[in-house]
Amino acid sequence: MTTEPEVLFEIKGGIGLITLNRPKALNSLTQGMCNAIRAGLKDWERDPRVHAVVVVGAGEKAFCAGGDVVKVSTSYKEGTDDWRGFFHDEYLMNVAIDEFKKPYVSLVDGICMGGGVGVSIPGDFWVATEKTLFAMPETGLGLIPDVGGGWFLPRLPGEAGMYLALTGARLKAADLFALGIATHVVASADVPALVQALADADIHCGNCVKGVLAKFHKEPDPAPLAAHMDQIDEIFAGFSVEDIIAGLKADGGEWAVKEYDLLLTKSPTSMKVTFEQLRRGAAAETFREVMLMEYRIVTHILAGNDFHEGVRAILIDKDQKPVWSPATLADVSDKAVAAHFEPLGSAAELDLARLG
Repeated sequence: MTTEPEVLFEIKGGIGLITLNRPKALNSLTQGMCNAIRAGLKDWERDPRVHAVVVVGAGEKAFCAGGDVVKVSTSYKEGTDDWRGFFHDEYLMNVAIDEFKKPYVSLVDGICMGGGVGVSIPGDFWVATEKTLFAMPETGLGLIPDVGGGWFLPRLPGEAGMYLALTGARLKAADLFALGIATHVVASADVPALVQALADADIHCGNCVKGVLAKFHKEPDPAPLAAHMDQIDEIFAGFSVEDIIAGLKADGGEWAVKEYDLLLTKSPTSMKVTFEQLRRGAAAETFREVMLMEYRIVTHILAGNDFHEGVRAILIDKDQKPVWSPATLADVSDKAVAAHFEPLGSAAELDLARLG
């Protein structure tokens, strides 16, 4: 029996083509995939045949739906180090993509959540289609919007990043383009032709890639989120999560009530830690600095209750009724939030030195 690799690498014309190749698992990332991508980028950065890298997802449904958080939770509870290895190598991959010296193009045709954001957003060009569905739903799983969320989310227009981080809102192409997450929008049916055009083009710089993408770009419909951006900018600029929730309640409109009810279902600890993650991330000077911070956060989170409870309720038992502990925002102290950002000790930190 022959098993296909979880990630495929091909030099196609002047591009290096990466295919996330777990379609039955919605191309969810494994530790092996993260290591393979990092190694592939290192090789292609030195390879004169490769002028740009393009990443796609296999199958019809997903670009990449995230990582295997059930496996992560199981590993931690069983006392193995697999959970640590997954986050560590995923984050090194995120940094490698951010620092890759050649153009990096993500063709996000389908579901893109969690880890899928991390394998795409740190690159140079993010291309959406009418099938793209983007979200960072981690506060509903007792986690944080990691894989660089602390870097790119606070750099979105206004308070859009805080809104996306806390609510886990799902966005399609029009909103993604309006917020600048998507640099281009193309028809799903045109993706193979776009890959070929990039392979055939004389690409030696980002502007060359931009020129090819522009030929396939289709202006999307008006962004639905635009109707609420004034509310988002006003309410999600609050001084705390409690302030944001109070603002939604005070607004009282249909949209605000819906978002208010949604936030009440999220992990109180995750929301408060996420709020602080984005505020610190906004002040960070480098992507590496943010990844070091996020590795500390997730390590501390796994020692608590909510991540494991979220995985149980949403993905294992699927009763959709997580029992958060602490159960309310008022019970999550500033001291408890700050503890998530504490150093882990030199032997346990994200080993960025491995990237050179």
